[in-house]
Amino acid sequence: MHALVGENGAGKSTLMKILYGMQKPDEGTIAIDGEQVTFHHPGDAIARGVGMVHQHFMLADNLTVLENVVLGSEKLHGIGAKARAKILEISDSYGLGVRPDVLVEDLGVADRQRVEILKVLYRGARTLILDEPTAVLVPQEVDALFDNLRGLKAEGLTVIFISHKLGEVLSVADEITVIRRGTTVGSADPKTTTPKQLAELMVGSELPSPETRESTVTDIPMLTVEGLRLTAPDADGIERTVLDDIAFTIHKGEVLGLAGVEGNGQAELVEAVMGMRHPDAGVITLDGTDISQAPTRQRRENGIGYVPEDRHRHGLLLEAPLWENRILGHVTEKPNSKGALLDPNAARKDTERIVAEYDVRTPGIDVTAASLSGGNQQKLIVGREMSHHPKLLIAAHPTRGVDVGAQAQIWDQIREARREGLAVLLISADLDELIGLSDTLRVMYRGRLVADADPATITPEELGSAMTGAASGHLEHSTAAGGEDR
Repeated sequence: MHALVGENGAGKSTLMKILYGMQKPDEGTIAIDGEQVTFHHPGDAIARGVGMVHQHFMLADNLTVLENVVLGSEKLHGIGAKARAKILEISDSYGLGVRPDVLVEDLGVADRQRVEILKVLYRGARTLILDEPTAVLVPQEVDALFDNLRGLKAEGLTVIFISHKLGEVLSVADEITVIRRGTTVGSADPKTTTPKQLAELMVGSELPSPETRESTVTDIPMLTVEGLRLTAPDADGIERTVLDDIAFTIHKGEVLGLAGVEGNGQAELVEAVMGMRHPDAGVITLDGTDISQAPTRQRRENGIGYVPEDRHRHGLLLEAPLWENRILGHVTEKPNSKGALLDPNAARKDTERIVAEYDVRTPGIDVTAASLSGGNQQKLIVGREMSHHPKLLIAAHPTRGVDVGAQAQIWDQIREARREGLAVLLISADLDELIGLSDTLRVMYRGRLVADADPATITPEELGSAMTGAASGHLEHSTAAGGEDR
């Protein structure tokens, strides 16, 4: 298991795309099993046993898991019973728990990732490239994934993985290569290297901490949710309860952290608050105004900022230039519009400010969003949302796939705005981030808020066990959740 680490835009994904035949190198050589190879396209790489799971998954939402896995490889095992048997065999061998007949659009991120890994194994990969494999997984899912990967390793497979989570890298990698600005700057031995040394090698600075010490929580409610209920059809078309009597309040200057394993209702709660879903019951109040029936645009104009869970599906137009992406979600607001008309010049000028202030690494504002690395795309989204001075920021996995330097920057922006009275609903799979940034912590399990905890005393392990339904009420060590000084 070989880890590749480096800051955003260092060239990690580009290097892996070359190894997978998606891009051609200008010079240099690649050898597999001691034999020099040239890949013209991914088909060549797959034929030599190289498979890649991308940071942003390459799955067709409107197809089933089985259809996604066999797509392009129909000659291997057909598209029927033989293919299904092979999928289940691989799934069972590596504990992937994949269900062949479920539509991909009904799967959470963790399940999609398992489908991607299975898809690669189905094609007979012996070298597995994983780009940010743990970005949205909770500790228990990470442990399960690493168990899967150790199983692959034991069978003689090679795993190359890109990650920004240095603790994980040090715990599972056999060797680490560090690249900076497109060049290999060194390698590290996981047995003797500390996270601090690795961070310094990567970005030339220390590892940031999400720790928030002073409390800025006021007693003025900003978002109040009462009695929220939502039912939705599941994969089999059966109506089930997705949100069950959800109630909470976020005050000005408060970060409410929501912990939960993917698929327990967090995404639906965010969509209900944003107006993208219409709950069956309940009242949503923003800054004293009932917005339960308000359309999404009105909620945005009333001061809700939104950093979505999946930046490619919900945050950006990948083929549009950066300055057009700056307008998204804020079409009717300054500086993007003047009266009833868009103001492209003002939007362009403001995009340049965001690029400078949020350190978005880009040659200019006319390049497409797709040409930026994942972390730089995320910085652009955070910059866009914070530029409208929201009253409430909904941040779903705000630092997913960003390097330690950009992470620190995003945390600072959230802290700064919180000091000025911003209310934040924070959803994250990074438990250190949740505990470090939150004033109040709630745990969501099967559509209900089942537990609360004091971030000052809770450990990631205790939080993780509550997320799997093992604990409820006030978690051990914790006092009543509220905005205590810490």
